[in-house]
Amino acid sequence: MLGLLALVGFATRGAQSWFYVGGAAVEPVELTKFILVLLFAKYFSRRYVEIALSRHIAISFLYLAPPLVLVFLQPDFGSAAILFFIWLAMLVFSGLTVRQIMLFAALGFASALIGWFFLLQPYQKTRIVAFLQPERDPERSGYHAIQAMIAVGSGGIWGKGVGYGTQSRLNFLPESETDFMFAAFAEEWGLVGVIALFICFAFLFWRILRISIRAPDNFSKLVGLGVCFLLLGHIVIHIGMNLGLLPITGIGLPFMSYGGSFLVTLMAAIGVLESIAIRSSDIKAYSGEEVIVVTPHASP
Repeated sequence: MLGLLALVGFATRGAQSWFYVGGAAVEPVELTKFILVLLFAKYFSRRYVEIALSRHIAISFLYLAPPLVLVFLQPDFGSAAILFFIWLAMLVFSGLTVRQIMLFAALGFASALIGWFFLLQPYQKTRIVAFLQPERDPERSGYHAIQAMIAVGSGGIWGKGVGYGTQSRLNFLPESETDFMFAAFAEEWGLVGVIALFICFAFLFWRILRISIRAPDNFSKLVGLGVCFLLLGHIVIHIGMNLGLLPITGIGLPFMSYGGSFLVTLMAAIGVLESIAIRSSDIKAYSGEEVIVVTPHASP
């Protein structure tokens, strides 16, 4: 599906990333993220003892390379970064050595240099420069970052109230329902609302990790970790770019940013995890770990 985007996909904000299906826009890369989680979980679960061997690292990267290149060429640098992060994180937790981790860090630095000089589009370089020094061009390349930081800071402790955010409601903050959802939320709900949001995310991560730890097999455990990394990548990149800590990319905030493809994929991932949790409970009950024996009282 990613390959078909070059032929029949339509472009929005410079990225050719969507299909029209019955009048609805579908973004295949969102489903691809979860498919890669399942694929890597299956591959690593069968080779976790010898995953540090170079051939297994290379083979797993071959699974990643086609969608990574296609997404990068759309161009969608944010989603490409998420795909790479999912692969690397699952690889590290599957048993990489410290030496291999250091080697990946060196390769990552070299790849960043190659990408800057040969791969990145001019507008992508402009975003990175604007991230480092947004005040140099406050009306163009640095506009989004400055408005997002103003929105976050103006929320204060208690926020301006739902529907009273001046930056988002008066359109000073563009794409407030998608790319800058966190900034719009922080403006209207303030620090108290942001803390509550972080508590909700923390509870979600606790639930996912709990399911992963209790899972009956390595595949299920790695699926839980993969979904955790998928959510973590989106949250860190989205909030980081809203706070001016990371370059601006089109990455949404899980369960909050507008986007049907993204939401459907997340709900499917959570559904799979709940299925794993139910299966784990059934196995424990069948093995006698959670069997409750009730002894009736003798009648007087």
